[in-house]
Amino acid sequence: MYRIAQSAPEFMPIADFILKHHEWWNGKGYSLGLSGEDIALDCRILAVVDAYDVMTNDRPYRKRMPHEKVMAELKRCSGEQFDLYVVEMFIDIMDK
Repeated sequence: MYRIAQSAPEFMPIADFILKHHEWWNGKGYSLGLSGEDIALDCRILAVVDAYDVMTNDRPYRKRMPHEKVMAELKRCSGEQFDLYVVEMFIDIMDK
């Protein structure tokens, strides 16, 4: 996706977000092995939103998860996979 975004002028501004949204807060993600605040805030937000989307929609290999379970999973993975602050803010917004 990153290379596709780089090759399309209208997507070039978000190519970096696509590349880095699989980085983990603890540095165990990919592509660049970034960690913590070295990961742009936009990418940290995109990681949480993307995970929520993946878990709340049916996939060929599994059914969607209920909102409450997804929120618990995001919270469980915060501080390791996701930025704790971003997860807290996301949950606060989604549970209003």
